[in-house]
Amino acid sequence: MNKPIRRLAVFSLALFGVLLLNTTWIQAFQAEWLREHEFNRRDVAERTSLPRGPIVVGNEQIATSTFVEEEEYYQRDYPQGELYAHPVGVFNPMGNFGIEQTHNSYLNGSDESLMVRNFLDMLTGTDPQGASVVLTLDPAAQQAALDGLKANATNGRGAAVAIDPETGAILAAASIPTYDPNSVADLSDVNTSVENWNALADNENQPLLNRVLNERYPPGSTFKIVTAAAALENGHTIESTIDAPASIPLGGSSLPNAFGGPCNGGAPDSIAHSIEISCNTSMANWAIELGADAMHEQASAFGFNSGPMEIPLPVTESLAPLEPDDNLRAQMGIGQGKIEATPLQMAMVAAGVANDGTVMQPYLVQEILGPDMSEIESTTPEVFSEAISADTAEQLTEAMILVTEGDEGSGTSGAIPGIQVAGKTGTAEVGDGDTHNWFISFAPADDPQVAVAVVIERGNASGGVLAAPVAKAIMEAVINE
Repeated sequence: MNKPIRRLAVFSLALFGVLLLNTTWIQAFQAEWLREHEFNRRDVAERTSLPRGPIVVGNEQIATSTFVEEEEYYQRDYPQGELYAHPVGVFNPMGNFGIEQTHNSYLNGSDESLMVRNFLDMLTGTDPQGASVVLTLDPAAQQAALDGLKANATNGRGAAVAIDPETGAILAAASIPTYDPNSVADLSDVNTSVENWNALADNENQPLLNRVLNERYPPGSTFKIVTAAAALENGHTIESTIDAPASIPLGGSSLPNAFGGPCNGGAPDSIAHSIEISCNTSMANWAIELGADAMHEQASAFGFNSGPMEIPLPVTESLAPLEPDDNLRAQMGIGQGKIEATPLQMAMVAAGVANDGTVMQPYLVQEILGPDMSEIESTTPEVFSEAISADTAEQLTEAMILVTEGDEGSGTSGAIPGIQVAGKTGTAEVGDGDTHNWFISFAPADDPQVAVAVVIERGNASGGVLAAPVAKAIMEAVINE
């Protein structure tokens, strides 16, 4: 072999080696990335080639599939736009999110429970169809939650959630800022859908974040219900008293009351009156006296420290760590320090009190129906925990009614004419001068139909001013149906 031919052979061999390495790299290391890439049109074509079952709220389909004959694909539509964006999620070129993701196998018809039906459809030449996923959401309550947040969240961020305290069914779950899923699901203009999605993902206000389930906040004074519950479960009554001065020493600093003076004219204050006016110093003293174990155990009984949860959407764990230090436990007693709670967690606290001390497992999917509307699966309510006794729940309810009806109540804007409302306000400091503003409640107090938690992020006012009106509107929406 002469020299030029030998060089050509070596060069060809080198090119072949590079080609082999590149192919190996793509198939071994980049296959999954390429398969899931937002511009993978083949994946999008496969996912949109079959009809997808609807997602239903009440009697209305809030996610539907429409066949686009010219292009031969099924377009996913969300007739209510942003109203259900966070719980429902979206089915778009980037993937599946929310219920669209957790119940994808039912919606696209691939779940094994639909196997027999799919086989019969194949024999008859009928295209397979996905199942219907029916949610627990109440349309009026959901609308009230979104409207209330938009009207009261001064900086455009907040969350509201409502639960049926007897079953755990989630009646409303709204977060703002939100988005219109149609803007990121349009298959006739995939590039624009992808651009819109990326813009939402990069937005510093996190419109894709489900704040109800996945954002933790200091709960502020709404946590005083947990502190009071710990006191009652450990032998005290709602009329038990403890020192409630204008401030108490806390390490090298002090913890004052929000209104500047003592809570009962300088005399020891009862738990009931401390809940009514949201006294800081008395509830901090209760946390110190009860001790680390009692506070930790009570918070855990309501759902804190229980690990992540699925409803079936994933829920971030709320935290109330064991706190042996008196100074830090005093902060814990008023919902500050290391306490972090999702809005859903604080709704579970309210719902537990409303349901005679029993906290029910929250759930968002009521049932799954086949294409012929036959039931494939339905949710049976389950007990999450026995957080407190019925007697403790009754005493807490009396104190919480004072919050909305008492002469010195801190949450009178949460009251509903003609209906007793049990509530608790919260104004949580975030450490930079701003405050989150909370309200938790349930109504009617003597026959609870709905328990609510509302948080206005960095509202910098009181929970009674900003959050209570939102909770009131949600409760009225449920009760008046």
